[in-house]
Amino acid sequence: MIRVLMIATRNGCSRGGGDIVLPAATRQSPRLRHEGVEMPGVIALGECMVELCLTDASGAQIGSAGDTFNTAVYFQRLGQPTAYATAIGAGDPFSRAILAKMADEGLSADLVVQAEGRLPGLYAIERDADGERSFYYWRGEAPARDYFNLVDRAALRAAVLRADLVYLSAISLAVIGEAGRAALAPLLGQAKAAGVPVALDTNYRARLWPGADAAHAAIEAAMASSGYLSMSAEDVAAFGGGDALTLAQAWASRGVEVVLRHADRRVEVLTGATVESFPAEPAVRVVDTTGAGDSFNAGYLAARLEGRSIAEAVAAARRLAGVVVQHTGAIIPRAAMP
Repeated sequence: MIRVLMIATRNGCSRGGGDIVLPAATRQSPRLRHEGVEMPGVIALGECMVELCLTDASGAQIGSAGDTFNTAVYFQRLGQPTAYATAIGAGDPFSRAILAKMADEGLSADLVVQAEGRLPGLYAIERDADGERSFYYWRGEAPARDYFNLVDRAALRAAVLRADLVYLSAISLAVIGEAGRAALAPLLGQAKAAGVPVALDTNYRARLWPGADAAHAAIEAAMASSGYLSMSAEDVAAFGGGDALTLAQAWASRGVEVVLRHADRRVEVLTGATVESFPAEPAVRVVDTTGAGDSFNAGYLAARLEGRSIAEAVAAARRLAGVVVQHTGAIIPRAAMP
């Protein structure tokens, strides 16, 4: 079965840039169980970009990152075999670095498409004194936008229907565009019909959408196939979803397990008519908030896939995210994993 996950790296940026030699065969990622070949259990769909972490007015550290990619990395580190589904370039040092990072983390690249003559998207990140971030993007021609035109859809479908979990975000939905969403929708519907849970994070970036109405419609459509929903009250307000608790209650009543994160760090988990509330924990020293939500999702979902209770899953999610924000970058060193 397949599961999805994504992660970032230390030093405020993801590690792994430049012309990197891929690890030896013993470090290669698991393979899909297709025609007798073993496949991982989680599939994460999205975009991994070149990350420039601005260190000063004239310097930057190069890495590889993206919201679902960060989650996928943490999923893999938490013992959930994960494949990442995306499109990158072919032969350029940046795409090689992304593949090297995936191999180093043990992520399967079986659902990665390499597009000749294309380059992955790029973004720059700077942080203020409180660890909050500002982003600057160059991703309009990135091959991830054309993933559903480039991928072998039959192979993708076969993998999805064998997965334990499919993970994506509102950023994933924005990046693949209207045509990609039209191709994705029936695939998610088939996954739901086959009993494969879909997890959606409402991670909303206004600049990626033509308007809030388009985002709202696309996110609501994806929710219809979801078994797990991670949302923040801030995201819901930004894309025009109305009151976050009301929206969460509506989807919980349809059988979705909804994790609602509040700005004051309270967490509510809604299942059916039941609401489990978790008060804010004591604040930790925040160095960089990059990857906090991504790692929270990985911690929560990995625990639920292991059969742990909602309370245990929230605790695991908070434990991981609490460590991540104390390091620069979305992906922390392996030695720092809680």
